[in-house]
Amino acid sequence: MNDILIHYLLPLLLAWGLDCLLGDPAGWPHPVVYFGKLIAWGERHLNHGSHRVLKGALLAMVLVLSVFGLAWGLLWGADRLHWSVGLGLRTLLIFFCLAGTTLRREVAGVFEAVESSLEAGRRQVARIVGRDTSALSAQEIRTAALETLAENQSDGVVAPLFWLALGGVPAMLAYKMVNTLDSMIGYRTERYRDFGRVAARTDDVANFLPARLTACLMVLASGRLSLFRFVRKYGPCHASPNSGWPEAALAGILDCRFGGPHYYFGELFDKPYIGTHDRPLSPDDLHRSLRISWLTDVLAILILVLVYCLFIML
Repeated sequence: MNDILIHYLLPLLLAWGLDCLLGDPAGWPHPVVYFGKLIAWGERHLNHGSHRVLKGALLAMVLVLSVFGLAWGLLWGADRLHWSVGLGLRTLLIFFCLAGTTLRREVAGVFEAVESSLEAGRRQVARIVGRDTSALSAQEIRTAALETLAENQSDGVVAPLFWLALGGVPAMLAYKMVNTLDSMIGYRTERYRDFGRVAARTDDVANFLPARLTACLMVLASGRLSLFRFVRKYGPCHASPNSGWPEAALAGILDCRFGGPHYYFGELFDKPYIGTHDRPLSPDDLHRSLRISWLTDVLAILILVLVYCLFIML
């Protein structure tokens, strides 16, 4: 059977189908959870004393390369057992790397919670953002949720698919380790500024193209090609070189404003604004955003399927 079909196309379609049906099932073991435990262990034992930049860089390098090598070895062994074993393992690993369904559920849960009470909204949004949420208003809670939806459209779907296309499942998993490192130690706070510096820069490089591709796909999903001008203007308006691009795409689609000052670990970060229309966000904005997110998933999957089909026909 064609290697492209067995190693790439079928696992991708099966994994996406599982993600659409299940999301991240509660109670299932998940690689990213173990990535987080490894990072937390390394940070606890290494992030002190001198040479913190070097120690953080070594931790990031060892973890990323180990994940790539382990995934490659497991898949090599699975293929030697039987093609169906390799197919099943690839499907499962790709499924664990896709987060579109769970992301949309979590964001919808924030909007539902804040309608119940401000405290419920703050607790719910704290599940998906890194900023301090204890003093957020209802508008800030909704804004934070939609910013996260846009940013993680890249981190949770498009970027993993991008690295799957470039280097197969091992590269996809290595990307998830890079992204998890950044989400845990890639902050510019006193504690992480040195130790997480290399992790943060590695994540910037890994997401440079996917973030811009995500913004393009979101604009295409909206059917409003004129928004490309808005995205080009506001995409660079973010402390991160990448997060602003998908956020600008969604801000343009919704005609709203993202960004501004936020607290992280007790420190105030004055981020630039993305957009100028500071208007209240509503459940209608949530529904539009979820639809754009879903359509962006579909476009990304279709593009990759078409690429694989072309290789099969060659």
